[in-house]
Amino acid sequence: MAKTNKPAPTTEEADRDFRAQVAQMTSGLAPTAFSTAWADWISHLALSPSKQGELQRNAIMRAGDTWMFALRALAGTPAPPAEGLSGEADRRFAGEAWQQFPFNVLARAYQNNVALMNEAVRGVSGVSEYHTQLLEFATRMMAESASPSNVLALNPELLALTKEEQGQNLVRGFQNMVEDLGRTLKGAAPAGTEEFEVGRNVAVTPGQVVFRNELIELIQYTPTTPTVHAEPVLIVPAWIMKYYILDLSPRNSMVKFLVDQGHTVFMMSWKNPTEKDRDLGMDDYVHQGFMAALDAVSAIVPKRKVQAVGYCIGGTLLAIAAAALARDKDERLGSITMFAAQVDFSEPGELAFFINPSQLAMLEATMHKKGVLESKQMGGAFAMLRARDLLWQPIVNQYLKGQRDRMIDLMAWNADGTRMPWRMHSEYLYRLYLDNELSTNRFPVGGKLIRLSDIGVPMFVVGTEADHVAPWKSVYKVDNLVRSDDLTFLLTAGGHNAGIVAGPVHPKRHYRMRTRRLADPHLAPEDWVEAAPKSEGSWWPAWQGWLAAHSSGKTKPPAMGAPGKGYDVVDDAPGKYVRQR
Repeated sequence: MAKTNKPAPTTEEADRDFRAQVAQMTSGLAPTAFSTAWADWISHLALSPSKQGELQRNAIMRAGDTWMFALRALAGTPAPPAEGLSGEADRRFAGEAWQQFPFNVLARAYQNNVALMNEAVRGVSGVSEYHTQLLEFATRMMAESASPSNVLALNPELLALTKEEQGQNLVRGFQNMVEDLGRTLKGAAPAGTEEFEVGRNVAVTPGQVVFRNELIELIQYTPTTPTVHAEPVLIVPAWIMKYYILDLSPRNSMVKFLVDQGHTVFMMSWKNPTEKDRDLGMDDYVHQGFMAALDAVSAIVPKRKVQAVGYCIGGTLLAIAAAALARDKDERLGSITMFAAQVDFSEPGELAFFINPSQLAMLEATMHKKGVLESKQMGGAFAMLRARDLLWQPIVNQYLKGQRDRMIDLMAWNADGTRMPWRMHSEYLYRLYLDNELSTNRFPVGGKLIRLSDIGVPMFVVGTEADHVAPWKSVYKVDNLVRSDDLTFLLTAGGHNAGIVAGPVHPKRHYRMRTRRLADPHLAPEDWVEAAPKSEGSWWPAWQGWLAAHSSGKTKPPAMGAPGKGYDVVDDAPGKYVRQR
């Protein structure tokens, strides 16, 4: 029997495999990016004797402050609580127990050390701004991990709790740790997520799947009003996570809210890709994804323009598709709404820590080996951006206090991640984030370049104040890139997810909203905030009013699907793609 010799890997393939192995040991972080930043900093610090002297003086001053604070605390003299870098009281040390000796000294020493570390990496002449940001990020990660609030023996609140419960909190914490470890090894979802089941108490808005291909399902929701706004709404969710963030529990469901307000709503549900889908690219997501859904909606609700809505990278895809439609003189879109979606990636915010050639080369190698990017890798990156809230605080609560945070629908959704194909995500990161092709008119769709300036339909753009994924000032850049003569920008309280999923009634939210015409002068973000009036409550009703105002009137609800045109009902909502693990 003849032997078949497998060809030796090329140099590029061998290096890619090696990077993938390194990524497994570094949790996906590229050591070269941080070592290069450190080398840039140390070499320029060596050439900055005045900066060195300043750091020495600051070190002596902060050490003296810690000692003087310790002497006053030892003598029983009241002392102010430890402050964070912003000058405000650090909430980790705000409790009364932290004001007692020696714990107040620990907190003070910790804050002085953190401040000195940050002073060391800032203001060194010659160091690139990006390398300074990388070092600040690394410093923050080290500081968050070294906080005395994370350590049982150094945290007076944990010690008091342990004494009060005679150690039962630690027993529960150990049980929680064992349970979480078992779930991780089995690949199961976090504890508590079983309380939320797709189709049972989340993603329960009635509807039917009227189209399915190899990439998407299209859900048409059942009307609840005798008449509906004439123009249908097509929602393009992000494919990083499942679509039902916009159809959570009924009180938090944007889909239900729109349907109850008389809108005909269609939702794209993305397939959870596997290794077989590794070669799906951005063009596939445009054509087999959005364009296929638009064709279906146009067939089911003929002779009506479509009000398209995109969330996160779904909004980016919508902008790409809208520019392609405008290029080809296709006028089926009546309006565009974008939630927390960027089209100019020149200032992507804290995600820039993970967007550099070294980091992307390592990530691309990992994806190429598996064919997909696993959701836990993306989730880990987001957790590092907010390590205190998403990593260390849960560890303290669950394993030292023995307390499980109450699972809510948004948290359960967050744990229901998806994968992303190698080719698509590589193109997305390199061409949009790293090279910023979309905002500079260098991004092709179907082999031909598109221009955002071809977009002229009315637009409603939403940014969130505390967004770590798509900073609102970056989202706002779309105002300068499109030629819409009717563009409303809305800035709401909250973060990337909680700011969007605000419910129709939300007393703890506020928003600012302002519409500009093409002839109006462009306002810088800070000037826009000054000019936009502030309103209390959820922004959903204001947006729904905008959708209604851009509708041509009311009509009878359309039929479910269009059987004679190839869009038969194939399943009940929420469909099968959203259930894929």
